[in-house]
Amino acid sequence: MENQKFQGNRAKLYQIVLFPFNNGATNIYFLLTMNYIVYHANGVLGLVLIFANLMVTIMRIFDAITDPIIGVIIDKTDGKFGKFRPYIVLGNVIMAVSALLMYFGTRAIPDTQMWLRYVGFVAAYIIYVIGYTFQTACTRSGQTVLTSDPSQRPLFIIFNTVASLFGMGFVQIVAPILGERYGYGSTAFFDVIVPISIVISAVLTVLALIGIWEKDRPEFYGVGDKTGEKPKLSEYLEILKNNKELRMLMLAGGSTKLAFAVASNMSVACMLYASMMGDYSGLYLPLFGITFAASIPFFLLSVKTAQKKGQKVALALYTRIALISYVGVLALLLLWEPGSRFAILSLRNINLYTILFIIFYSVGYGSYYSTADMPIPMVADCSDYETYRSGKYIPGIIGTLFSLVDKLVSSLGSTIVGAAVVLIGIENLPDTGTPYMPGMKWVVIVLFCVLPMLSWILAQYAMHKYSLSGEKMEHIQRVNGQRREAITKGMPVDEAMKKYK
Repeated sequence: MENQKFQGNRAKLYQIVLFPFNNGATNIYFLLTMNYIVYHANGVLGLVLIFANLMVTIMRIFDAITDPIIGVIIDKTDGKFGKFRPYIVLGNVIMAVSALLMYFGTRAIPDTQMWLRYVGFVAAYIIYVIGYTFQTACTRSGQTVLTSDPSQRPLFIIFNTVASLFGMGFVQIVAPILGERYGYGSTAFFDVIVPISIVISAVLTVLALIGIWEKDRPEFYGVGDKTGEKPKLSEYLEILKNNKELRMLMLAGGSTKLAFAVASNMSVACMLYASMMGDYSGLYLPLFGITFAASIPFFLLSVKTAQKKGQKVALALYTRIALISYVGVLALLLLWEPGSRFAILSLRNINLYTILFIIFYSVGYGSYYSTADMPIPMVADCSDYETYRSGKYIPGIIGTLFSLVDKLVSSLGSTIVGAAVVLIGIENLPDTGTPYMPGMKWVVIVLFCVLPMLSWILAQYAMHKYSLSGEKMEHIQRVNGQRREAITKGMPVDEAMKKYK
């Protein structure tokens, strides 16, 4: 875990442990919004289902559009409190306010003024998007100041998982329990989960601030040039054109994010475990616990692989394992038929079908999930590569450029699920009480299996074209360090760029 030969910027252990909680803080809101906002809009506010689904997609697109603007704002910032800390705090505060408006303020509008509910819902959603973009942009761009050591950056994956246990894991575990008791489209469900989510996210934000506090200083910004031009929006096109590594990472990260957003959607889980298998309460949480526990060895193995051979090799290897394992999951779901006595999932009466499903699904989910957040430290690699390539330190632009595509494709998640259920004649989003309907099996197969498998094939192609191996990153950091030292001693940037290659 320690790279004794590396002489550049290295983080202390507590900094690597705490800063990933920034991602955990935003993941709470992400999961709450992506999985349950439609239930609130349709079930509590009475908004038309098609409108609610469409708004999730539109707002994710708006989220992507705001990314370039906020990325430039972050890169231009260099004040008393650093470059990243102000926007971590601002983003979390804005999201907390928007959540109160979205889930409680809109509810106060009488149903006799439905037009105002629509307006209020959209306005609160817009506010949320701005806050979410501010804080998530800092997760990616802040990696560049935390550490430059290629052997340390993969550690983010382990501690980000720990952070997710306190954040996104809370929503994934508590929400189904509340949904089973109150119903996902009830006021009681949101009365409980929203306030707790706000508090937990705020606590995780404070931990992240502690992690990055000592590193958010000018001496850790790029090659140390303080005389260069401020970044501009026009630089996005130039970077997209010339930074192939970022383009390939965007392809891998965006495709897998879309697949995860669709496959983990609560409506898909309800169709699979409740409508098809008939035992949602006996399957969803137990299988979630089993698969998450099975993912722990993959986390450790993927980090070890990333430290020894680079993050490129680790991402390609473990998504390949996931792809192979999901062939088994696909085959098992193809065997299922309504009323089948053999092809049925049951943890109450264990059978061969269930055992095989647990094995294939655990290996597939565990191997993929171990690399799900690997693109975040890899974005930092792409930012350092851009500094190496052009001399510009623009982590905000690099990070939000990745987010732009990531959000555009993942914005389709709820829309894809909504459109799929409409195709088989379901007017409301499936929940634990939705009966099985003809065609539902094929919807689940496509959403739960086929889309993730296609995304992993794209990830294989992207990593084949991606050149930032572990050895290449060590070279890049060494050259950037030589340039930084020379510029600090007074050498002009252009001269340092030419001399140290």
